[in-house]
Amino acid sequence: MKTQEELRIVSPQDKKELVVRLARIEGQIRAIREMIEREESCELVTQQLAAAREAINKAFSELIARTIERHCLSRKTHNPSARTKLLKMVRILTRYT
Repeated sequence: MKTQEELRIVSPQDKKELVVRLARIEGQIRAIREMIEREESCELVTQQLAAAREAINKAFSELIARTIERHCLSRKTHNPSARTKLLKMVRILTRYT
C-alpha cells in the first residue's frame, strides 16, 4: 500500500535517463560475467567490477539528487537561504558520490 508521503521520480525525463543508465550497467554486468566465464585475469575483472560499482553509485546519487530537486527545491520553497543550501548539497552529492 502506497502512502502520499512517498518520494517518487516525477519527471518522465528522469525516469527515461535512469532506465538508460541502468541498461548500460546491466550490459557491464553481463560483460563481467562473460569475462569470468572466459577465466580472464583477476585484475581485469576487478577493474570492471569497480567500474560497475561506480556506475551504480552514480545512478544512486543522481536519483537522490533529482528527488531532492523535485521535492525540496520546488518553487514553493519560501526560504531562499535554505533553497540555496539544498542546491549546494545536491551539487556536492552528484559531484563527489
